[in-house]
Amino acid sequence: MKILYAIQGTGNGHLSRSMDIVPLLKKMGDVDVLVSGTQGDLNLPFEIKYKMHGFGFIFGKAGGVDLWASFLKSRFRKFIKEIKNLPIEKYDLVINDFEPVSAWACYLKNKPCIGLSHQAAVLHDKAPKPEETDTIGRLILKNYAPVTASYGFHFKALDKNIFTPVIRQQVREQEISNKGHYTVYLPAYDDKRLVKRLAEFKDITWDVFSKHNRKAFTQKNVTIQPIENKAFVKSMAQSAGVLCGGGFETPAEALFLKKKLMVIPMKNQYEQQLNAELLREMGVPVIKSLKPKHDEKILDWLENGKVIKVNYPDNTQQVLDLLFEQFAETSYYKSELATH
Repeated sequence: MKILYAIQGTGNGHLSRSMDIVPLLKKMGDVDVLVSGTQGDLNLPFEIKYKMHGFGFIFGKAGGVDLWASFLKSRFRKFIKEIKNLPIEKYDLVINDFEPVSAWACYLKNKPCIGLSHQAAVLHDKAPKPEETDTIGRLILKNYAPVTASYGFHFKALDKNIFTPVIRQQVREQEISNKGHYTVYLPAYDDKRLVKRLAEFKDITWDVFSKHNRKAFTQKNVTIQPIENKAFVKSMAQSAGVLCGGGFETPAEALFLKKKLMVIPMKNQYEQQLNAELLREMGVPVIKSLKPKHDEKILDWLENGKVIKVNYPDNTQQVLDLLFEQFAETSYYKSELATH
């Protein structure tokens, strides 16, 4: 079977999940990988067949998505051209992790596109929603990468097609300890702002991984270093706790590593607001920003925060088996096989 696995390259969550999924897919068929987006930091250990600009979002430096910068870098004509030029018809199966080029190519050519993503889970009826609905944000989530069937990952297995997170083997194999520092990943804040705010907690050692920096430095009790996958995972495994955005993979890995967790969801990012709702239900403290008015909550978390117990088994192969089994039952797939 000829398989296209398409990955959203904005941020690192989708990319990190692919490190476990792609090797398993390669045992099940002939796999080509497509990545679109401009904000990823991870080097993937497999060949990328298609590297595309796509239609991504740009992290700001004050706690949210920079909507203006995202618009300026959108290059809509290039996006349309990428959709038209992608030879989607040569693939028997398209698996999509919230990636818009392949999703819209399938949509325009009336070809099935199977969603295997976190976004499929946050939109599920059983996933908790914030009191205030972001109509535009929800519209974007639903239409950004349209699919014909959905399989999702969330912090809890909410339904038969919603599974617990993919925890990559690199994280599962870590030796867990507590060396007293706190690991920080807040890509929507710049280094100056992070140092200023975190240094207020003078008795805490902060280990910050930054998207805005290419050279490590230490100021007061805050160390800033560029994102490097191996160092980041090790820092989390040896930390006293993790302070991060309201994404999916980093909070899930922190929970798996039995670390106390606090999240600050990005502004202008509806998906992170949805993530925060489920984390809050589970007992994870959530704050809106790093502003001084939240210092008391941060201090309480540092002094009294508790580890939230989770059970995240290694079930990625079973999820893929279910996806293939259900796809194979469709009349479309049977007709595809008949033509080969």
